[in-house]
Amino acid sequence: MVGKELDHIRQAVELGQLSGDGPFTHRCHEWLQKRLGCERVFLTHSCTAALEMAAILADLGPGDEVIMPSFTFVSTANAVVLRGAVPVFVDIRSDTLNIDECLIEQAITPRTKAIVAVHYAGTACAMEEIMAIATKHDLLVIEDAAQALMSQYKGRFLGTIGHFGCFSFHETKNIISGEGGALLINDSKFIERAEIIREKGTNRSCFFRGQVDKYTWVDVGSSFLPGELIAAFLYGQLEHADRIINARQQICIHYFESLRPFEDLGFLRLPFCPDDCRNNGHIFYILTKSLYERTRMIDHLNSRGIGAVFHYVPLHSSPAGRKFGVVANSMKITEDVSDRILRLPLFFSMKISDVNRVVAAVREFYTAGITSGNEQPQERVR
Repeated sequence: MVGKELDHIRQAVELGQLSGDGPFTHRCHEWLQKRLGCERVFLTHSCTAALEMAAILADLGPGDEVIMPSFTFVSTANAVVLRGAVPVFVDIRSDTLNIDECLIEQAITPRTKAIVAVHYAGTACAMEEIMAIATKHDLLVIEDAAQALMSQYKGRFLGTIGHFGCFSFHETKNIISGEGGALLINDSKFIERAEIIREKGTNRSCFFRGQVDKYTWVDVGSSFLPGELIAAFLYGQLEHADRIINARQQICIHYFESLRPFEDLGFLRLPFCPDDCRNNGHIFYILTKSLYERTRMIDHLNSRGIGAVFHYVPLHSSPAGRKFGVVANSMKITEDVSDRILRLPLFFSMKISDVNRVVAAVREFYTAGITSGNEQPQERVR
């Protein structure tokens, strides 16, 4: 907690509305719309829910196809599969670990309805190229910005560029509410239907605005609203969003500067963020040379009391991915990155001394010959 989260929860209880769309939900909506600059925001109970709403708004149905990376969380594909549509997996770039925009067009078929751009670790996909492809082929773009709140692409906030943007406020993210998410609507023609879908398929919002004398079931939908206590906690975080993001960015900068000598000597590879993008400091990872080396690194760090973990098992190689999805091209980079990526500790209250401790353990790994038994590296990092 960073501010008035508990005070806001107490106030929400005293106001007497614990169900969704109360005063704190509206404050969160206003903060996000004003800060990010989008048409409309709807808080949801998770980013998964936001993705599912986007899939409904995209009118996905049986036989439709949606292009996405395989290197992503299961919710990206689940939202599509729940509508009866087919995830079409495309390989990622070796630098940003985002979907390779050069491979998207060849994956498009007459059944393609949308593209999902997943901004891995808070670094932007090549949105200009992706939007151009979408416009050319009359496709919708869904930004899976679960990890990317307040990250930027060419001066624009991620989540505000595609037709829909989906955020996560899960406790593992930068700005949190335990569970929680948000759907950004960037095309006004989708706003009214989004209201209906979010309210279980009813025109309840129209009723409260006095536009109808009673509300009823008018469309497909579900219960996507978070409770007011979730929104109250979230608003306490949003009030300090700049401080949280800045702290995480500073940790990433210190990691990068401290580990750069290891990259220069070819021991590992560090994250890449294009010059025209701004990363929000969500994840700091390294790429080892092999799966074997990563396994030994994890064991080494764990033995020093440092938790370091790998990330996604590619969806195309999973049992459900093979059942529900198709592969558009070679997944060589996705499979290689999945074997070698290692996420280092990163959290808001982390001190520079903590970062130095992790870096020292990495240094020990490479200079003590732990990478391959008793063999010593040819060149030592000083």
